[in-house]
Amino acid sequence: MRALVFAFFLLLFSSAVVQAEQFIIDDIQIEGLEKIQAGTVFTYLPLKVGDTFDTDNASEVIHQLYKTGFFHGIELEKKGQILIIKVVERPSIASINIEGNKDIKTEQLIEALKNAGIAKGRVFNRSVLTRMENELRQQYFSQGKYNIKIDVEVKDLPRNRVDINIDISEGSAAKIRKVTIVGNKTFSEKKLLKKMESGIPAWYALLSDRDKYSKQKLAGDLEIIRSFYLDNGFINFNIISTQVTITPDKKDLYVTLNIEEGEQFTVSSIKLEGEFIVEKEELEKLIKIKADDIYSRSKITSTTTDIGNRLGDFGYAFANVNVIPDIDEKNKKVGLTFFVDPGKRVYVRRINFSGHYTTNEEVLRREMRQMEAGWYASTKVNRSKTRIQRLPYITSVNIETKRVPGSDDQVDLNVAVVERMSGSFTIGAGYSQTEGLSVNLGVTQENFMGAGKKLSANINASRVTQRLNLAYTNPYYTIHGVSRSFGFTYQSSDTTDLAISSFLIDRKSLFMGFGFPLTEYDFYRTNFNLINNDLEVGEETAQEIIDFVDTYGESNTVLSWSNTYVHDTRNRTVFPEKGNYQNVSFVPTIPGSQLTYWKLGYNGKIYFPMPKRSVFSMRTSLGVADSYGKEDSAVVPFYDKYYTGGFNSVRGFEDNSLGPRGSTGQTIGGDLKTVANVEIFFRAPLLEESDNFRVSLFYDIGNVFATTEDFESDELRSSAGVAAIWLSPIGPLTFSYAYPLKSQDGDDLQQFQFNVGANF
Repeated sequence: MRALVFAFFLLLFSSAVVQAEQFIIDDIQIEGLEKIQAGTVFTYLPLKVGDTFDTDNASEVIHQLYKTGFFHGIELEKKGQILIIKVVERPSIASINIEGNKDIKTEQLIEALKNAGIAKGRVFNRSVLTRMENELRQQYFSQGKYNIKIDVEVKDLPRNRVDINIDISEGSAAKIRKVTIVGNKTFSEKKLLKKMESGIPAWYALLSDRDKYSKQKLAGDLEIIRSFYLDNGFINFNIISTQVTITPDKKDLYVTLNIEEGEQFTVSSIKLEGEFIVEKEELEKLIKIKADDIYSRSKITSTTTDIGNRLGDFGYAFANVNVIPDIDEKNKKVGLTFFVDPGKRVYVRRINFSGHYTTNEEVLRREMRQMEAGWYASTKVNRSKTRIQRLPYITSVNIETKRVPGSDDQVDLNVAVVERMSGSFTIGAGYSQTEGLSVNLGVTQENFMGAGKKLSANINASRVTQRLNLAYTNPYYTIHGVSRSFGFTYQSSDTTDLAISSFLIDRKSLFMGFGFPLTEYDFYRTNFNLINNDLEVGEETAQEIIDFVDTYGESNTVLSWSNTYVHDTRNRTVFPEKGNYQNVSFVPTIPGSQLTYWKLGYNGKIYFPMPKRSVFSMRTSLGVADSYGKEDSAVVPFYDKYYTGGFNSVRGFEDNSLGPRGSTGQTIGGDLKTVANVEIFFRAPLLEESDNFRVSLFYDIGNVFATTEDFESDELRSSAGVAAIWLSPIGPLTFSYAYPLKSQDGDDLQQFQFNVGANF
């Protein structure tokens, strides 16, 4: 409207010559253009050469040119039969500078302004300043920042340009003081509020941002409430309105949800119809909801997903499973028909890899369980993704299934990976109550020459142990996934400061091993170790150890054969939430060794998810050792016997302090170890959102016995307590406080225990 009024006055005062007469336009000339092309202006003109010009179309010309937003001054003149249009261009935006923003990134704000038509290089119109400020305010309002202050300065520049400088004072976010739910009858307001991410934090959650308002977070909460009701049979549930009220000082928010529950429905019948590529009875077993159950959307969704995945294992990558409900409003019943449409069976034409700039394609391809030219199988595709993801030099994996153009029975798999640095140089330090300060130096290459082979060299030193390790591993020594490893280890230990009897041992070992994958979750490894041990005893050494050295000498060499079976279904190796880990090992020394003995061990862990993201864990560690062969070599050496107590065994007792004791009163190890643990891991009240911190309540029980015949349940030690594990930026930190429930006189108790490791 303002443009029309302005144009009217221009016609009155600036275009009197034009208004006085009509004429046929022989030419149109445009003057005053600097950055805008004449051709662009001509596209907006409502007339052309040869048209008759009069007062009416003069008004239309000015109106149309003002609508473009390019000009803030327009005049029309007549020179003979030539129409002259004089314009004054609006300035262009040279730059947009934003300062003071912290919660929202500058790039995000620039993008928001761009969507509002304000960007570098575009024409600047002062009338858009209000729109600019409103757009920025909306960005902050969506995050609960209602005290936002925005100052905009426009600076004129040469060549008809301007700089826009925006200074933002974000202020503090408004806090949610109360969330009210109106209309709920079946479920209490307290129960519904617990499911929401927005609300009032618990009194102990000092670091919680639960009361921080966010439009996006509230939208997610609404979906949580909706899903909860739909999973409990309320198929007509509806959120009538959502009201967010802010106090006059813009510091507090009150949220009100008006809901309508409707009636609860149950399932009257379940049917499975359609085309059955897989036996109907097999698919029926995948249906998670039954007749007379309360209607549940999540169970229905899970069922359609499982049936689709099962069909996907037979090559039907694009199978559709649709649910057709038959609603009986009168009796509050729902009949469900799962209709199966398998679609066309497809096979994989090509598997294409991208993102592997360092890693050879062969390394990735050998982890694929889905083969080219084979029928598509969703389980194999998912397992392939998992196997690639577990490679230590791969950060993330995405597999896209794409139809082959012009074909209805072929797909390509596009595997996109993101690599991480495979080589590392580490300098580390740590501290434990047992070994004191320790340092380590290591060089590791997980992906040597891009072939997926591992080279490592590590040196560790503490007051108790000095260790050098060199190792090489080829995970695919054969095309069938058999791995081969070999290396050298040197270790020197002085146990004087430990709870066990004091002695010195230097151990040198050459090893070579092979690993055999048995299934996707089972693995067998065999190692051959040539070990030389040099021993030294002192005045404080137990007589039992001195007798061993006198009988078998200060030096011995053995060839041991290590056999290990591993079954691992954990969803992750750090803070697992479900699955189990089983490790069975049998390590005999080969006949002909200077000492002949064997060790049989078992370590098992199992994890069960619990409510509120907590995890229940059970752990068992058993070990048996015995000798065999000729009398002059049949012995289990004291340094290879079992010791227990402390971290990872029975907490509350000093490390390695449990078990048989020698003449000096210190432990000398035993041939039987039995340890069990029950533990509940949960997120700390003050750090509920942290993925790097866990606390636990535990119960430990166990001991070491001289022989299997010496086992007595009354001799088992036990403790209970609380522990904390923090995967800090400087390394893992573990702490525990245990109260010994069963101990005996002479036991070395240590209720508070900790271990600190760091990399820098």
